Amino acid sequence: MTDTVVLSDLKAKHRAVWASGDYPAVAELVHELGETLVDAAGVRAGQRVLDVAAGTGNAAIAAALAGADVVASDLTPELLDVGRRAAEERGARLVWEQADAEALPYADASFDVVLSCIGAMFAPQHQAAADELVRVLRPGGTLALASWTPGGFIGQLFATMKPFAPAPPPGAQPPPLWGDEEHVRALLGDRVHEVRAETRSLPVTLFPDGEAFRSFFAERYGPTIAVRRSLADDPERLEQLDQALRDLADHRLEEGAMGWDYLLLTATRS
Repeated sequence: MTDTVVLSDLKAKHRAVWASGDYPAVAELVHELGETLVDAAGVRAGQRVLDVAAGTGNAAIAAALAGADVVASDLTPELLDVGRRAAEERGARLVWEQADAEALPYADASFDVVLSCIGAMFAPQHQAAADELVRVLRPGGTLALASWTPGGFIGQLFATMKPFAPAPPPGAQPPPLWGDEEHVRALLGDRVHEVRAETRSLPVTLFPDGEAFRSFFAERYGPTIAVRRSLADDPERLEQLDQALRDLADHRLEEGAMGWDYLLLTATRS
């Protein structure tokens, strides 16, 4: 099987994963990250903005409400459908287009700002995604990324699920690496300057205990659903995974709240 076929199959699986469950409910937990990213990018009226792997559009909608001319792109059309409805409810006007973060259908240097809010980090080939983010951004334009860190809660969620999950295909890289500043700097190289990065923490108060977290993510979060489905014929391993998820959340809860750490990085295209 060729690498192209393997990657095509992987992307089809990715679309199915993110369309499963109830990702909009999960996105609501991190809704404020969109406005944080738009603020960090300094988005203003009249700019042409691309949100890559926009999902349901928490950043894209915020950018549109700031007066920008926005395109929200994502691999999963079901998420874009949810985003369209949310935009209509909020009075935001923007364009929604299905697109692969590793092969964006836009011309070189065609946007003033390129955003990705915990989205492009899930593209399997990190360098390919980074190359596209930079390619479509005009010289002097702003790149702004928010990505879960390896050591933060969501990074540790993926580390917890990894031993229970099927092996990824060759070439696929772990998403939380986008939350490592050195990794992102290496991906972008000298094509950007004025790089500013800081780790922040998003407070999440929805879950009173580990079982509440496990139940919510088992029913709603595509990656967790996929791993649990892979264990459908092994109830013992499935219970081990569920217990590991409970333990992770219980360990991270402090006075009814969790801090989900993310890297906020902005840079200027050289």
